[in-house]
Amino acid sequence: MSVAIIINPLSGGASPAKGRKRAELAAEALAKSGESGDIFVTEGRGHARELAAAEAKRGARLVIAWGGDGTINEVGSALVFGSTALGIVPSGSGNGLARELTVSRRPEQAIDDALRAVPRSIDAGELDGRLFFNLAGLGFDAHIATCFDRDQSGRRGFRTYARLTGRELFRYKALTYCIDGTTVDRAVIVTIANSGQFGNGARVAPSALVDDGLLDLVVFQETTRLAAVATIPRFFTGSFDRVKGVTVRRIERVTISSDRPITFHVDGEPAEGGTTLEARVHPAALLVAVR
Repeated sequence: MSVAIIINPLSGGASPAKGRKRAELAAEALAKSGESGDIFVTEGRGHARELAAAEAKRGARLVIAWGGDGTINEVGSALVFGSTALGIVPSGSGNGLARELTVSRRPEQAIDDALRAVPRSIDAGELDGRLFFNLAGLGFDAHIATCFDRDQSGRRGFRTYARLTGRELFRYKALTYCIDGTTVDRAVIVTIANSGQFGNGARVAPSALVDDGLLDLVVFQETTRLAAVATIPRFFTGSFDRVKGVTVRRIERVTISSDRPITFHVDGEPAEGGTTLEARVHPAALLVAVR
């Protein structure tokens, strides 16, 4: 059975020219390993999912997603509940799932590790019918994901995320949600985490495990915006779950509602939902080939 490598040429602020270089490197890595395989460069949103589905259908043993969490989400969503494993070459703005799985940031090493790894299962989450493998959320992180998606600067990558976050910190209005029947006021963050990583080393759910059959529901209710901003360093020290106003509980399912349509994201990709969202976990749903 063959291997496929699906490359997002724009992930992490790259360019089509960079995509060609990535394809050349991928071809060299396959040749060096002695594996047969196909290499694809995506042409737009949704293309990675289509390519991965076709490769799984024809019996590929491994599909490697070269990109960020959005690319991994597309490929993983095509492979979930099947026998084809997902490999990862991280090149996105945050690389949350890759960091959680300790995937090498060196493309040659990441490809070699994926080719050699014995696949293992991780869980998948589902929010409003959309699958995710790293995390999903509503609140400020969903707002930033929407701003990032609409940004007209032409620049991708961490710097754009940082710029937008700084710009929106004092503009964003915390909302009220009803979570499993309980009213939650001034909720800045409502994250449903399969892994602990927002990305770039920021851990929103330090105790989350990708293979425990559960999701971590993290809710942060602010007192003041200045106090909320002061908690930012705690994301990088692994202690955000001990911040005042933060609650964490492990769940199999959750229902979240609001008096207005809810903006949310899955693995950093924004979406618009209705006034009620349902989330659940799918244990051991996806095979990953990581070392």
